[in-house]
Amino acid sequence: MSRQVQQVDTLFLHESGDDFVVAVTRDGNRVFRAKLELKETGAGPRPGKFRIKQGSSEEPRDPDEFVEIARRAERIRISEQTSPGARKRLRAMLDGYQLDAKAVRTCRYCASNGRYSPITADTAIEADGEHICPDCAKRELERELSYQGEMTGAARDRLEELLLDVQDLDRITNLLKGHLDPDLTKFDEISATTDEIESVRVDELNLHPGVQGLLEDRFEELLPVQSLAVENGLFDGRDQLVVSATATGKTLVGEMTGLDRALNGKGKMLFLVPLVALANQKHEDFRDEYGDLVNVSIRVGASRVRDDGNRFDPNADVIVGTYEGIDHALRTGRDLGDIGTVVIDEVHTLQEEDRGHRLDGLISRLKHYCETRADERADYGGAQWVYLSATVGNPSELADKLRANLVEFEERPVPIERHVTFADGREKPRIENKLVRREFDSKSSKGYRGQTIIFTNSRRRCHEISRKLEYDSAPYHAGLDYGRRKKVERKFADQDLAAVVTTAALAAGVDFPASQVIFDRLAMGIEWLTVQEFHQMLGRAGRPDYHDTGKVYVLVEPDESYHGSMEMTEDEVAFKLLKGEMEAVRTRYDESSAVEETLANVTVAGKGAKRLNDRMIGEVPTKHAVGKLLEYEFIDGFEPTPLGRAVTSHFLNPRQAFLLLDGIRKEKHPYELVADAELDEDDL
Repeated sequence: MSRQVQQVDTLFLHESGDDFVVAVTRDGNRVFRAKLELKETGAGPRPGKFRIKQGSSEEPRDPDEFVEIARRAERIRISEQTSPGARKRLRAMLDGYQLDAKAVRTCRYCASNGRYSPITADTAIEADGEHICPDCAKRELERELSYQGEMTGAARDRLEELLLDVQDLDRITNLLKGHLDPDLTKFDEISATTDEIESVRVDELNLHPGVQGLLEDRFEELLPVQSLAVENGLFDGRDQLVVSATATGKTLVGEMTGLDRALNGKGKMLFLVPLVALANQKHEDFRDEYGDLVNVSIRVGASRVRDDGNRFDPNADVIVGTYEGIDHALRTGRDLGDIGTVVIDEVHTLQEEDRGHRLDGLISRLKHYCETRADERADYGGAQWVYLSATVGNPSELADKLRANLVEFEERPVPIERHVTFADGREKPRIENKLVRREFDSKSSKGYRGQTIIFTNSRRRCHEISRKLEYDSAPYHAGLDYGRRKKVERKFADQDLAAVVTTAALAAGVDFPASQVIFDRLAMGIEWLTVQEFHQMLGRAGRPDYHDTGKVYVLVEPDESYHGSMEMTEDEVAFKLLKGEMEAVRTRYDESSAVEETLANVTVAGKGAKRLNDRMIGEVPTKHAVGKLLEYEFIDGFEPTPLGRAVTSHFLNPRQAFLLLDGIRKEKHPYELVADAELDEDDL
């Protein structure tokens, strides 16, 4: 003991019941821990019993040994949490030996375990009404996290970061129980930004009188992104890639030039979107807004829209369509007439694994159609192309590949707060209900109630959540018929709904002017969202004409995934999405997609298929694909066989084609063929 005593730098005393815990440290590390009892003498309080703790046992020592240690210590500290009476007795005892001591604020948990851990106002963390050190607070947080299941490092780091910032353990652990203190759940804020762009006055435009008058009735000046497009040759027929955040007005860029060219006899406008629901909405919007000026038709499938009987009119001035709807017309040799403008909305779809190659092929085939028509008709000058997106990680590269001018406008019209909280799947609807109520009960400075879009990963989950919300809400997904979806859209626009619950697949384009977006699950079907999809969806929160700010809530279930094929867990994905860089838009080809697009190009262009392949965004292994088409007997020379025509007109990949052929040869019922195809798709 004497060697240890000689090297003591701190003697720490802390009240523990009727006794005192003694901690002796050297160079910041504890040398030993002991218990001290005081006794009353004629000279005042003095050491009565002194016991060194060794594991769970205690070794009695001479009380004078405590005095020797105290005399050797460079400093003596008494815990501030010691009661006034006990502190008075300690000081009286130390004064009897002419020893000075200073009261310090210490970690209660450390002190109870005989550790000397001073804390300050900057480091103290409140826990159950006491103040503890950061290390103990982190250990308590880890203990709480262990009850929640596994949690990835990113989520733990975020909670520890919040803990040190807020200095309140209870408030942090409440996040794990679904509490919604916005000061705690807030992850960050994407600020509103304003680029200084000189706006173009509408009365300075020289457009067709019909378009000019319509615009002058609505605006005095174009919005910044629209002004940039005009300055970059929009009305001079120059192709453009317009990249700008949701609600900045980029859609009107394509509409202005398309209508102007159509009314001036320069060809019809095609406005193309990835989903039937978006096409239906845009078709109705165009009829309402421009129906007095132009004929509007829709093409989403082989012939017509089933829901309201709108037959496709290839001679219409404006055709709203899905990518697949127009591509089907090309693959089956339909005459689309003179095309003056092609607007490709949500062009970042080019990077999607399943649909990206089809959009890539469609663009190439449609350009071929326009070029062929220009060769045949001297009075047809070809089409102007306008590509629109809110989320592109490589805009300059994509513009180069599309041979278009880049119009990039980075302004965000309203700030967006992004929040994160933790909850299991059963708890999430309760939290969503609270968030929806809180938002709908508030009004913006512009007089609009707060409304919410809840994104989840399945149609069934949409209905499940909607049933559990107290305020009026509705599910919204591709499984609903056209009329029902339109009813939901109208009720939301009229502020008769507090929320819509929709699948992530409908994130793009559907016009719900929501102030709040909630991510119930960070998946689209059985796939985790990409950073680009995540940004596309959260961008629906906050509209400049309606709201002062947008709110985004990410509800995270630790250690959860929604399908066996998912490699990461939701908490890991959450912070990857929140911190991730936007992915570059590139189309990638495997053998199946290369064969499918090459077959479509052969069907449309014959020997010109190689030229179509060569100018596509992705690199198509043409020689290998042609070899496979010959092997599969989908082509004969550079002509599709009857089998090849059937395969390409139904958008089948080789595997699906041979699965159906095998079923037909086995004389399976059509229902069985469909079931086999769906099961095969699920297995991919």
